[in-house]
Amino acid sequence: MVLSSRGKYATRALLDLSLHYEEGPIQIHDIAERQSIPVKYLEQILLTLKRAGFVQSRKGPGGGYFLAQPPHAITLGAVVRSMDGPLAPISCVSVSGYMECGCPEPETCGLRSAWKEARDALALVLDGTTFADVRDRHLQMHARRDAVLDYVI
Repeated sequence: MVLSSRGKYATRALLDLSLHYEEGPIQIHDIAERQSIPVKYLEQILLTLKRAGFVQSRKGPGGGYFLAQPPHAITLGAVVRSMDGPLAPISCVSVSGYMECGCPEPETCGLRSAWKEARDALALVLDGTTFADVRDRHLQMHARRDAVLDYVI
């Protein structure tokens, strides 16, 4: 599975909203600037995320986008699936998009077994990682980087 640009930008937008979760609605241009996402493309992505129930929006002064649920309730797996479809690298091991792949004996296919193992490993990580986890990792990595870069000559 290769994450599309829509998937990458959607996860970055949700990370940004997770980092600013307690601040109320965030304007789209602020997300776009911080995450280096073209505004017009981000508008489309946020509409998709809104339809999927991950974000909500408020119009008018003080308006913008905000998470529909707390960061600990949104997983990477759910977002990636909503943007890019099944996590499976091949259709014959997909849980939500199963299709035969043309293998003559799928129940004894060693390749299918390996692809299923890869799908299961990816699903385990993505479904077990929330945006609160991603936010916390992000903040920890920034703190470590800042500690290393904080010196005086």
